Amino acid sequence: QVQLVESGGGLVQAGGSLRLSCAASGRYAMGWFRQALGKEREFVTAISWSGGSTYYADSVKGRFAISRDNAKNTVYLQMNSLKPEDTAVYYCAARYRGRVAVTTRDEYDYWGQGTQVTVSS
Repeated sequence: QVQLVESGGGLVQAGGSLRLSCAASGRYAMGWFRQALGKEREFVTAISWSGGSTYYADSVKGRFAISRDNAKNTVYLQMNSLKPEDTAVYYCAARYRGRVAVTTRDEYDYWGQGTQVTVSS
């Protein structure tokens, strides 16, 4: 059973920064998704097993950065220039079935519990 433990969420003012962490029980291609109240869970960013490939949603390009420390089996999401519309529960996800980074929610096999990010205006 793959375990994913997220941390780093919180309350921040618009324009501020937060860094989320996701510690996994192994090494996988990983993604971050978010779900705002009353909305569908949406793709944010993904990173391949090696870390050599990354993808970003258009809404976060240039503001968010995904990275990984394979020695620690941990993936990070650095979020800068945060906006109120970034407010959501953020989930990390692991792709057990392959090493390629993907953007589709259904391609991920395991999910963390989620961490709340709230950006005040």
